Amino acid sequence: MTLTRNGSDADDLVQEACERAITRSHLWNGEGRLESWVYAMTRNLWVDEIRKRKVRTGSGTVDVAEQDSLHIEASADKAVYAKQLHKLIMTMPEGLSSVFLLVNVEGHSYREAADILGIPIGTVMSRLSAARIRLAAMISEQMERRA
Repeated sequence: MTLTRNGSDADDLVQEACERAITRSHLWNGEGRLESWVYAMTRNLWVDEIRKRKVRTGSGTVDVAEQDSLHIEASADKAVYAKQLHKLIMTMPEGLSSVFLLVNVEGHSYREAADILGIPIGTVMSRLSAARIRLAAMISEQMERRA
């Protein structure tokens, strides 16, 4: 759900990832965590799907990058605000958004995120810091637009 932001898309992605993991199980060398291998495969499948959607017309979805403002109503519930924040997170470069989602949304430790993404823990820490700074700036910018 953190990748797709949509239940139906998430179901399709899980189905495709399971099929691919089964058909390509011979490619997993047994080193590292199986979860990391499957997550990387799932993330790559989703990136490919996003690229396909950009090429297609009339897909019925609005690209996150086209969303120009953060709409915050005084009476808006937390779910609406969270969805808008997630859209902002997804506009960040892939490396930043993945680390941010794994650590801050899904609750993985820095070490777990590093293992899942196959990057050094120091890279996780620097990307997470950059993602937090960028998100804060994006929220501030959106708030200024509303003022």
